[in-house]
Amino acid sequence: MHFYPAWGRKRNRARIPQSPHLVSGGVAFYIGAMTVRLPFLKRPPTVAVVRLSGAIGMAGRGSLNDTTLAPVLERAFRKGKPRAVALEINSPGGSPVQSALIGARIRRLSEETKVPVLAFVEDVAASGGYWLAAAADEIYADASSVVGSIGVISAGFGAQVFLARQGIERRVHTAGKSKSMLDPFRPENEEDVARLKVLLNDIHANFIDHVTDRRGARLAHDDSLFTGEIWLGRRAVELGLIDGIGHLRPVLEDRFGKKLRLRRYEVKRPVLSRFGLTFAEDALGAIEERAQFARFGL
Repeated sequence: MHFYPAWGRKRNRARIPQSPHLVSGGVAFYIGAMTVRLPFLKRPPTVAVVRLSGAIGMAGRGSLNDTTLAPVLERAFRKGKPRAVALEINSPGGSPVQSALIGARIRRLSEETKVPVLAFVEDVAASGGYWLAAAADEIYADASSVVGSIGVISAGFGAQVFLARQGIERRVHTAGKSKSMLDPFRPENEEDVARLKVLLNDIHANFIDHVTDRRGARLAHDDSLFTGEIWLGRRAVELGLIDGIGHLRPVLEDRFGKKLRLRRYEVKRPVLSRFGLTFAEDALGAIEERAQFARFGL
């Protein structure tokens, strides 16, 4: 066995470029730039999709409200210059204020970005759910979708008889005669009911204004439109409450082409955030939401 000093070895091997692309760094950059900047390489049209599912403004993480939806809607309208924003709606309604805030945000973003909005109703878009749908420029639904319920409701319970049977006396002291209005542990007062009806009628008028402003001449002249009545998809088309029967993907492909890309945005749910409190809140919210859907046989 022979040992040779390092300086005495023969170096006959050819040097191979170490670039993983087997081209120089400058060429690789040039090729990369070509693939991005060539004008004839058109990107397929993109439509942002935002899902609005559940009761509006109720307790629980699944509830729709303006605060949680604000960043989602901002990204949907502003990221990547979408050709349109599609709303997937499946909501029995809820808070009139949250419905108005979300609807106003959708309109504001649409006007600022010049991006049109299309709504697609699934099982139901009723009451506040229809308020959200009416914020879109066009509304589509399934033939069996439930649409409408343009009205306002207030519901509660009276427990004064139960308390009396149990020998429990209710004691309430107020400054201002209307402060304990509609107290469920006292007999119903006619003056309280009259005041409540004024509030409900005012909210109903706001709802009617929103629908007539958004749907305009498309609405039919029908006395039942604003009575809280509900209809299925085809009848809703006849009344002008929606623009047609159709599902999200086929309608969008027909408008923007088969190579359409859908980019979905949704509210991020916190994982195990204050688990005990969140679990109880979600359970109560789910019960209340289930009752809302049950009103429409769903």
